[in-house]
Amino acid sequence: MSIRIRPAACLFDLDGLLLNTEPLHGRAWAEAAAHFGGHLSDDELLQLRGRRRQDCAQHVSERLPEPVGTEALLAVQQPIVKKLLVKANAMPAANDLIRFCHREKIPMALVTSSSEESVRFKSGPHPWLGLIEVRIYGDDPELIAGKPDPAPFLLAARRLRVSPKQCWALEDSRAGTAAAKAAGCRVWVLDRETGCDSLEVDPCHISSLSTVLDCLINTDG
Repeated sequence: MSIRIRPAACLFDLDGLLLNTEPLHGRAWAEAAAHFGGHLSDDELLQLRGRRRQDCAQHVSERLPEPVGTEALLAVQQPIVKKLLVKANAMPAANDLIRFCHREKIPMALVTSSSEESVRFKSGPHPWLGLIEVRIYGDDPELIAGKPDPAPFLLAARRLRVSPKQCWALEDSRAGTAAAKAAGCRVWVLDRETGCDSLEVDPCHISSLSTVLDCLINTDG
């Protein structure tokens, strides 16, 4: 899909894309693993990004010296992460991008691996997130599989009644990027270290959400 044509909808990840929560999630998983005598490398923490809570817990449990199971691991990890998440800030330009889509009547959906309860908790300090009315949560009863499976993005497109091939998907994780690409979306990957390649590349790695905002402003609506 050309970036010169306005998308039928924008599908947004949450953690690491709209809210700067990924370092906090990573810290919580690392501390939980350490509680059971384990250690997670930076690459292992990257592999957790974009995945559902239960999937992450299973992944971490299998890498402990002695697997403890997801329930025992989450009993330690959840109190840690909840204390951290209240400090999460919005990513640069996230607020402006969401408000622009709302003002221009560009349909939006939140496509997150977080549970509905977790999203409510994280969204509390950020009322602008309420402008995204259609939401696919990690515990959505209609969701058959989580990222990196394309199911979350396909479900979002179906609820918006648009073709996924006419949607822009905005992600930051490996799992999320794979899911959006497999769904057929035009994918933007927020990567503040890599920066921006040619805008015609798909997926396109960008250093800021302001790049997407600028592209939307200059599309043919």
